[in-house]
Amino acid sequence: MTVVTGLADADSYLELGRVFVANMTGNVVFSGFAIAGAPGFSFAASLVALAAFAMGALLGGLIMHRALTHRGRMLLYALLVETACVLAALIVTPASGHPFLGGVRIALITLLGLGLGAQNADSRAPAVPDLTTTVLTLTITGILSDSRFAGGGGSKAGRRVLSAAAMMTGAFAGAVAVLHGHPRLPLLLAVAVLVVVTAAAIVLARADAPWIRPVIRR
Repeated sequence: MTVVTGLADADSYLELGRVFVANMTGNVVFSGFAIAGAPGFSFAASLVALAAFAMGALLGGLIMHRALTHRGRMLLYALLVETACVLAALIVTPASGHPFLGGVRIALITLLGLGLGAQNADSRAPAVPDLTTTVLTLTITGILSDSRFAGGGGSKAGRRVLSAAAMMTGAFAGAVAVLHGHPRLPLLLAVAVLVVVTAAAIVLARADAPWIRPVIRR
């Protein structure tokens, strides 16, 4: 799922005009740049991305709270929503020439924002620390601030570095595809990854492993 984040943001930033569909911190900052009159930034595009992501997060929250007793099903339902959104975005791309402009651009931002918003909400279902799948700032901070060198209990660098490496891998693959004239390839790769992960989630959702049970927060 973290690889998909890198693929989607590479495609959106490089192809849809300096806008992210997963990194909402970037869109808030870009909105400020656009309001200030900085060239190359679109307030409207950032606003659409923020709104779509928010709606996706709401949808993810509805899924999460309605399947609260089974985290495997929470993850599966969110993956089905995200896969449908990214697949729809891939289907939309042939409706326009390249570059993607006008209504097609807005449709792509909306569909990808919805999917990544749902992913972000429901990535908390398995409650794996430091694997939020869409944000890395606190993850990278924790590598150093929690380290024994800083007086902490341990940096848990393995999992945290894995998260950063997964996102970088997706971003690298997406950027290489776009820069070599294959603007639809990142979305195709994202769909392929999501199909594999969804298939795994279907199997895991039927299991009775301890991780599927809800986390009791005190």
